[in-house]
Amino acid sequence: MSLIRRKNSPSWWVKFTVMGETVYRSSGTADRAKAQEYHDRLKAEIWEVKRLGRKPRHSWKEAAGRWLEETSEKATHKEDEKKLQWLHPFLGKLMLDEITRDVIDRVTAAKLKEATKATTNRYLALVRSILRRSCDEWEWLERVPKISLFKETGSRERSLTWEQAKRLLDELPEHQREAVLFALATGLRQGNVLKLEWSQVNLELRHAWIPGWQSKNRRAISVPLNEVALGVLQRQFGKHPARVFTYAGRPLETANTKAWRAALTRAGIENFRWHDLRHTWATWQRQAGTPTHELQHLGGWRTGAMVERYAHVAPDHLANAAGRLDGMLGQVANSVATATNKNGLHNASR
Repeated sequence: MSLIRRKNSPSWWVKFTVMGETVYRSSGTADRAKAQEYHDRLKAEIWEVKRLGRKPRHSWKEAAGRWLEETSEKATHKEDEKKLQWLHPFLGKLMLDEITRDVIDRVTAAKLKEATKATTNRYLALVRSILRRSCDEWEWLERVPKISLFKETGSRERSLTWEQAKRLLDELPEHQREAVLFALATGLRQGNVLKLEWSQVNLELRHAWIPGWQSKNRRAISVPLNEVALGVLQRQFGKHPARVFTYAGRPLETANTKAWRAALTRAGIENFRWHDLRHTWATWQRQAGTPTHELQHLGGWRTGAMVERYAHVAPDHLANAAGRLDGMLGQVANSVATATNKNGLHNASR
């Protein structure tokens, strides 16, 4: 047995030699009995790998760490980190082949106690993605347990009426009012609004842009500035050398504040998130007659399918499209009616 205490570590360290290879690593625990168990299991596994040619086992912790390294460019990288922190008490001490359907069921049940099925799906999807990559790409795992997601009712489409928006703006403090007004005028996501810098704005050309590394789909977004958006920027100019939206001389870092929630309450608006300002903007655009392909480019959506969920709020453009056949189809209908009348007269005379 080789358990070692290091001055700079609370955990026991294990050290042993197997077939000429010396292994020296932390057990990850200050409990001597558990450290001894880790020592014995690790030594046996390494012997099996070297002597019998078996694949080495890998832990969830290793897989999660490699996932974060390989997906560091993802727009949702920070969200993945938070999800993995929540998952750690359930999976952090397990080897990949110990993550069974029963383990997944426990994770699911725990998340459902504090979140919706849609949110639970995001956590389960992350676990499934990591396990699949462990199996298909890294070859760390022989098989992946079946992980089923809950059926979701569809995308959230919460939006404000013009009157509700006015009430909300009236209740917000000035610095938040300006940020919300800019979001309603441009449809930009929360992060793109709050982190907007003057280097991304050209007031003379009435244009702003979001670089690809800041957009959700990693594609640059061109933002033409209407009068409302331009007015907001002009009022912010000179308040900060780099960032557009500030409070007391400091850049805004978050929108979901106590002041924001209090303003919603005073305005009588329920079940509304900051991101729903984007839904509101898209809804208003469709109601104003903006076609799908234009709205797709304005909003920075990757596909037109993402925009079609707003089609039902503006049926007029479909009515206009249907009406384009009135001329030709009317002639056909008249011909049919004429033929029907002639046949009717002919039959009556017989």
